[in-house]
Amino acid sequence: MKLTDVLKKDKLTLSFEVFPPKTETTLEDVLATTQKIAALRPAFVSVTYGAGGGTSRYTLAIAENMYKTTGVPTLAHLTCISSTRQTVAERIADMKAHGIENVMALRGDLTPEQKGSDRSDWDYHHACELVRELKAAGDFCIGGACYPEVHPESVDSREDISHLKEKVDAGCDFLTSQMFFDNSLYYSFLYRVREAGITVPIFPGIMPITSATQIKRAIELSGSFMPHRFLALVDRFGQDPEAMKQAGIAYATDQIIDLYANGVRNVHVYTMNKPDVAAKIMDNLSAILN
Repeated sequence: MKLTDVLKKDKLTLSFEVFPPKTETTLEDVLATTQKIAALRPAFVSVTYGAGGGTSRYTLAIAENMYKTTGVPTLAHLTCISSTRQTVAERIADMKAHGIENVMALRGDLTPEQKGSDRSDWDYHHACELVRELKAAGDFCIGGACYPEVHPESVDSREDISHLKEKVDAGCDFLTSQMFFDNSLYYSFLYRVREAGITVPIFPGIMPITSATQIKRAIELSGSFMPHRFLALVDRFGQDPEAMKQAGIAYATDQIIDLYANGVRNVHVYTMNKPDVAAKIMDNLSAILN
């Protein structure tokens, strides 16, 4: 089922994200984990894609298995960085063969080595190029990424939104935001992109921080601004794992409720393959989502 059809329903939704294993030996464990997350009946589940496509076959296996066994729609990620057009064409063909209808089209992150290298002869430089190929290759529902706090490689928000519009014009049906911890950043971003003529649905991305060690990684991934009330929470509960987990889930839940209250209909949660965290958030929102 295409996500565009799922999102036509006039109701609040919550979706989750999972990531594939790095090796086949842990595939069964990850499949079991994703089944538990799918059992919560989210609007859809997105399945990420390892850097350079190293876990691409697991991405498709998880996405296909989840949809066939639970009926929960899935969204398979695809990156194009440092890939050839032939490689991408083969991966698109694999998606068709696995019955994938929803694709998250991403450029992918540059490694430290790639950032300083000559990339002029690469087949792909931007996600919009991948979006165009997906649009031409089949009847996919296509998603793209956006950055409420500006893409780290953009000069400023004006340039970032210009590139984002190019990606949407290439064929994106929806966008999912990078994580943020201050909702005002998302509201400000939403106002600017709507003013620029970007009208597709934009799912806010929320990551529950359930341990103090996650913070450094979250900042590395997104460069996210950490508001004082969030830092105070970490300072107070960070040394107590159970307290930090409960506080982190409560903070994420509060963000989600505020988003719903301010007119957002679809929220995406980066669950980090933690069914218990996903279940607690879903339980906190049970009457709201009913």
